[in-house]
Amino acid sequence: MSTLPTGLQDWIYKLEEGEWVRHLKLALVFLALAALTFWYDLREFKNFSTPEAMDTAQLARNLSEGKGYTTRFIRPLSMALLQQKRSGGEPILKEEHPDLANPPVYPLLLAGLMKSLPFRYEMSGGTTFKRYQPELLIALFNQALFFVVIYVVFQLAKRLFDAPVAWLSAVVVAGTNLLWRFTVSGLSTLLLITLFLGIVWCLVKMEQSAREEKHGNIWMILMAVATGLLVALGGLTRYSFAWLILPVVAFFALYFGQRRATLCLSALAAFLVVMGPWLMRNYHVGGTLFGTAGYAIYQETSSYPGNRLERSMPANLEQELKNPGLNQYVRKFLIQMSEIVENDLPKLGGSWVSAFFLVGLLVPFRSPALARLRVFLLSCLLVLVIAQALGRTHLSVESPEVNSENLLVLLVPLVFMFGVAMYFVFLDQLAVPLPQLRTMANGLFVLVACAPLAFTLLPPRSSPFAYPPYYPPLIQEAAKWMQENELMMSDMPWAVAWYGHRRCVWVTLDAGANPRKSDFFAINDFQNPIQGLYLTQLTMNAQFLSQMLKGQEWAWGRFVLESLLRTNVPTGFPLKEAPSGFLPDQLFLSDRVRWKGQPK
Repeated sequence: MSTLPTGLQDWIYKLEEGEWVRHLKLALVFLALAALTFWYDLREFKNFSTPEAMDTAQLARNLSEGKGYTTRFIRPLSMALLQQKRSGGEPILKEEHPDLANPPVYPLLLAGLMKSLPFRYEMSGGTTFKRYQPELLIALFNQALFFVVIYVVFQLAKRLFDAPVAWLSAVVVAGTNLLWRFTVSGLSTLLLITLFLGIVWCLVKMEQSAREEKHGNIWMILMAVATGLLVALGGLTRYSFAWLILPVVAFFALYFGQRRATLCLSALAAFLVVMGPWLMRNYHVGGTLFGTAGYAIYQETSSYPGNRLERSMPANLEQELKNPGLNQYVRKFLIQMSEIVENDLPKLGGSWVSAFFLVGLLVPFRSPALARLRVFLLSCLLVLVIAQALGRTHLSVESPEVNSENLLVLLVPLVFMFGVAMYFVFLDQLAVPLPQLRTMANGLFVLVACAPLAFTLLPPRSSPFAYPPYYPPLIQEAAKWMQENELMMSDMPWAVAWYGHRRCVWVTLDAGANPRKSDFFAINDFQNPIQGLYLTQLTMNAQFLSQMLKGQEWAWGRFVLESLLRTNVPTGFPLKEAPSGFLPDQLFLSDRVRWKGQPK
């Protein structure tokens, strides 16, 4: 007979067998993830290195400061769209510049974060600078979303498979180095993965309910509306995500019998109601539904290589885009499709776990839910491959894996979940005699799958700065020489806008050599005087022959070369004053001496 008090017995039972076991496991998992996050950020966090991240962050800052949906990163292409929309021809840089490049959801979330937390935008230079505090807070926000992704993957796998598949899937996703790199990138990718998993969760619940007849029509319609809303929110985070409405509608049409028409219409209606107002805003402001983002299909063609189109100010944009002909865009699509099939698909997620998924395509599922979800996943893969091929720009060239145009990474958690399930199928076929051997096999699987992250966390530590060309204190110091109402031009205007909080135009294709035929002088003389020019390693490190001496798009390289050889800027160029300490890596020019008394 036990001598322990009843209350103590209940406490011990809950600790050993009851509900507290689950809470204890969750607490340990959370602590492990928190420790991993701390270690990863301590070793791998650095300032933002992609234009998209800095562009979004500066846009969010403007929103948080009550300046509306305006940008300090000004694209010449955006200026051309706004100028064509206005009939009077009045200058467009005399006022706040509306953003036409970014959809609104992620900047709005970051703006809310900036208003809620103590963001410190001012920084000190020299040896005291370690990390930019606002970027660390944004990274922590995305890492919180990553925790949500891991949890949803666990719950999905547990619902669709079993507990071993759920735990191993969660561990593999948590140990994926590529996803960790996205958490500190400042990009919206983790938000998109969360929304995609939300869509999958809705479809799984609906499919199960339809087979088991658990819920009525009203519940099914509400779930379809929720699915459409999630796709729309994803589309308002990254426009290419909106194409996933096609697999969603196809899923409803294939598997929901007499309800298919109602569910398809419900999802489409919710999708259009949410997406429509923002697209109309873009059309009202800039004359296009998707702003400058809609011109991604024209980029990386032979007529518009690199960033040439975004730095252009054509008088008649639509006519100019018709000149190259359809064959160029078909050629771009075929080249990019080849690149995706050869390089991106085989290393999906940066792990060989995806190989199990690819092999598993040949294995039939007994469960209709799994078979149908796999069809949905494959249809999403097809849609995103096409969208990625058509929408690739210079951003994918500059940062091949971690960029906003990497759409396939959105499927990684689901692909890994199917891959882990297929691993267990193979393991069961081996008929491992001892449980200890099975545990060792699982451990080896995790070890190999997470090896890239493990090696990343081992010495030596990577540089804490994304330099060259980004060293935040120097960028902020140079930008602060300008007044808030003044205008700069740079080859990294996104960085000037984010770190320096100054309006900055992307360098035009020409360098002002001919005042009569120059976009530089068109801006300087008729829009707003350019009072500062900031060129970095993006221009200064151009290859001498192929980039500095050939091609109109490299005119600024030739400008720098001529200035260095003559020790003076070309005749007629309005900016002639330069501070010491920038050359030979960078060049700063201004209309007057602004840096006396400034700390160096």
